[in-house]
Amino acid sequence: MSQTPERSLDQRMEALRRANDIRSRRAQLKRDLKEGEVQITDIIDRPPDYVLTAKVFDMLMAVPKYGKVKATRFLNHCRISQGKTIGGLSERQRSELIDLLKK
Repeated sequence: MSQTPERSLDQRMEALRRANDIRSRRAQLKRDLKEGEVQITDIIDRPPDYVLTAKVFDMLMAVPKYGKVKATRFLNHCRISQGKTIGGLSERQRSELIDLLKK
């Protein structure tokens, strides 16, 4: 059995710093979505690096007037699981979701 090597304190601190930065940037993005300063279709079409591992469902929930029912309906219509990340979307799923959201 091989074990992964232990990380040094510097490596752990760097990983923690990156994770905190990503959380802060996502929180700001969600606020911007709520205020209408950013469009969800732009985020899905050209996602910034810090959003690639975010769940599509969570990003949809940050949009005003999109609750659990509407977000779930959009994902089901496009055959996207609720656990799918923005970066994990196929081109078909991405374009289908963007088209649906623009209606």
